[in-house]
Amino acid sequence: MAATTKAKNEPAVAKKSDSTEFSKETYLYWYESMQLMRKFEEKAGQLYGMQKIKGFCHLYIGQEACASGSVSALKKGDKYITAYRDHGHPLALGTDPKAIMAELYGKETGTTKGKGGSMHIFDKEHGFIGGHGIVGAQVPLGAGIAFAEKYNKTGNLCICYMGDGAVRQGAFHEALNLAMLWKLPVIFVIENNGYAMGTSVQRTSNVHELYTLGEAYDMPSEPVDAMKCEDVHRAVARAAERARAGEGPTLLEFRTYRYKGHSMSDPQKYRSKDEVEQYKQRDPIEVTRQIILDKKFATEADLEAIDNKIVQQVEESVKFAEESNFPDPSEAFTEVYVQTDYPFIMD
Repeated sequence: MAATTKAKNEPAVAKKSDSTEFSKETYLYWYESMQLMRKFEEKAGQLYGMQKIKGFCHLYIGQEACASGSVSALKKGDKYITAYRDHGHPLALGTDPKAIMAELYGKETGTTKGKGGSMHIFDKEHGFIGGHGIVGAQVPLGAGIAFAEKYNKTGNLCICYMGDGAVRQGAFHEALNLAMLWKLPVIFVIENNGYAMGTSVQRTSNVHELYTLGEAYDMPSEPVDAMKCEDVHRAVARAAERARAGEGPTLLEFRTYRYKGHSMSDPQKYRSKDEVEQYKQRDPIEVTRQIILDKKFATEADLEAIDNKIVQQVEESVKFAEESNFPDPSEAFTEVYVQTDYPFIMD
């Protein structure tokens, strides 16, 4: 059954049995992966301003706990798919930052050989089935990936992320209906950062509690305080357990926030600086850092060493992208179609 409706902005509360004491290794993974995302994105924004990166570019700064908390709750073999704010997820999964930066540069050493750019990062090896540029297009794809996992009896699932603007697309509702009907192993995640481009949820949707949209399909649904890795992990772990048990999909509303604009061309005139600063007081990286120190999982010197290592990683990724070649123009015609022996019949 669907979750009981909660008051606006009230975070999901973990059940008593889910109040896991997370390990030192988990906290250090969260910190390092989120810090890598943050530093990578800050550098990407800087390079965009220098016109090293061209085209569209949507930064993940502020939303890092959504990816890190999910990855720690899932297992190897699970699949991930998202929209065009897609640099953070593969970094959390372990994709080489060099390959992602090269893709942003449009170089042949990028994740998709320079063909996809910022909005279309893919990494099959790590189960990342891509960022997708058409709003909401990844939602039925996520259901389809989950269908394949169920059909092939792999025991794996698909976690499908979308922005709050995507839930107004018809494909979202069609995918939820079929996923519930066929009990597909899929976790639908709305990364609700409050704004569809520059328009708030309150101005674009009659339903402000977005997780309740799943209730129309009797889908287990809940809001999650996605500024906390712990809450994200617990919610995803519960949804994963249901999916692997054959009980079908879950809809999670990750309540998060982006500190930067929708894209690099966004002047952000639709919100105040005070609003942004208020969310920064709950920055997931700083919160996690303090917990690590409080629990004595690491010292200030240990964390500084991690920070320095990440800065070096990012600088190396820039050097790699700068020194890589652009693809040959002939590459535009390769890997567009797949060879198949299937006997198509055409009139």
